[in-house]
Amino acid sequence: MLTSLWRYRFFIASSIRSDLKGRFARSKLGALWFVLHPLAQALIFAIVLSEVLGARLPDTDNDSAYAIYLLSGMAAWSLFSEILNRSITIFLEQAGAMKKIAFPRLCLPVVVWGSALVNHVLLVAAILVVFAFLGHFPGAALLVLPLGIVLISAFAFGIGVLCGTLNVFSRDVAQVMSVVLQLWFWLTPVVYPANVVPENLRWVAELNPMVPLVQIYQNALLHNLWPDPVSLIYPAAAAIAAVAVAFVVFRRASPELVDAL
Repeated sequence: MLTSLWRYRFFIASSIRSDLKGRFARSKLGALWFVLHPLAQALIFAIVLSEVLGARLPDTDNDSAYAIYLLSGMAAWSLFSEILNRSITIFLEQAGAMKKIAFPRLCLPVVVWGSALVNHVLLVAAILVVFAFLGHFPGAALLVLPLGIVLISAFAFGIGVLCGTLNVFSRDVAQVMSVVLQLWFWLTPVVYPANVVPENLRWVAELNPMVPLVQIYQNALLHNLWPDPVSLIYPAAAAIAAVAVAFVVFRRASPELVDAL
């Protein structure tokens, strides 16, 4: 499959460009919407929770600490949710093309992956500008973000391809995953600090691979802290396992994929 993807690399690259252009083809703001939507959502959370509900982070005297923490976590989560959500439905959305054109079907989630990465880079750049307005400038730990991007996107890609393949045969998968993703978001310390999780629920956070992945962003962008390599072993193994299982399931289902659409 990887050989086929490499052979179709130019097709994938052109499809990513077409996807980015097509999503806001008639919009005057165009690519700005790639960052305005998630940025607006994060800012609304920050304003409501920090200004209205008075949420604060302990152990810091930075007045903007909570907003920075929240924007960092939301950036990481938005990358995960965009790849996962779009991968689940991509085979159904492109059913017409799959029936008419011969190409490796795995190109479709790869295009979703590439498009999401471009969006994410633009979003992180916009968030850094917001940080500058808040008087906050991340330190050298910012350089660890590419590692976070690789792990998060690989994990989301694996789950997305797996669920997207299963969704072709049972539409319930997409409905179930929409609920699971909402629950998953609130089980991940994005809008609240990890240390407020009750003692009897800490095991949930320990099983959640997204916790250390989101913390890469929060610690690097807010505290200028590098991640503990040991803490990344579990999420890295989860990402590799997700991709491996997705490839096996996709390969077995591939011959019947078009017929089931």
